[in-house]
Amino acid sequence: MAADANAPTASEYIVHHLQHLQNVKQGFIVDFSVVNIDSVVVGILLGALMLLVFWSAARKATSGVPGRFQAAVEIMVEMVDNQAKANIHNAESRKFIAPLALTVFVWIFLMNAMDMLPVDLLPVLWQGATGDQHAVLRVVPTADLSTTLGLSTAVLLLCFYYSIKVKGLGGWIHELFTAPFGTSKNPLFAAILGVVNFSMQVIEYVAKTVSHGMRLFGNMYAGELVFCLIALMGGAAAMSLSGVLLPVGHIIAGSIWAIFHILIITLQAFIFMMLALIYLGQAHDAH
Repeated sequence: MAADANAPTASEYIVHHLQHLQNVKQGFIVDFSVVNIDSVVVGILLGALMLLVFWSAARKATSGVPGRFQAAVEIMVEMVDNQAKANIHNAESRKFIAPLALTVFVWIFLMNAMDMLPVDLLPVLWQGATGDQHAVLRVVPTADLSTTLGLSTAVLLLCFYYSIKVKGLGGWIHELFTAPFGTSKNPLFAAILGVVNFSMQVIEYVAKTVSHGMRLFGNMYAGELVFCLIALMGGAAAMSLSGVLLPVGHIIAGSIWAIFHILIITLQAFIFMMLALIYLGQAHDAH
């Protein structure tokens, strides 16, 4: 944050860094009129970067001995394809789902990787560009709940699509009211079981979607918060003479957490992709 005559407290510093650049001020906990512009713009730019990288890999691909870049892309593509084959047994569906899984993995990895940038780097540049020392900017789209729940909701809609495509609309509706507890020849028991089964199906769909998005959001939000706390350690030296050793701790803690965070951002992208494949695979299976 830009230097100010009155330096912000630790809590003010963190709260400022956790605010989004929005089109309108949020008035409610759930407010669909609000757009987090920073998450949208960063997500689109990273998506374009991803497409550029894969286009470059495809353009430079050779049938001979691959270079390091081509080899890395081929290894990643083969890994995702193997996971798709293990979860999606319909070869026709895999023609779309396998590339989708690869896209999800790389795109989420890139969005997660924005957390590796110095906490104040882009916000300070944004403040300089706007001339507003209090301008806010968050650059980790996956630390935004609207982004992760949007991704998980897209997976849910695809599950609906493939459930209807594979089982037919009638078959899917029949499954909603007969799984997991089955039905009965007795009309009264059949009606009761139908209500119970449908309720369980709704709960399952909602729980899978919410947990799918919340898992990614929670890990990235926590990582962003830890980086903010580590950044405060370095700034504390300017506040008092007793804090002269804190910059040393800042460097050590920041380096250790950054190394560990490389594993986190990769693992969370892989987990999100795997859960998407599992859920889509379940949509193909009949109960």
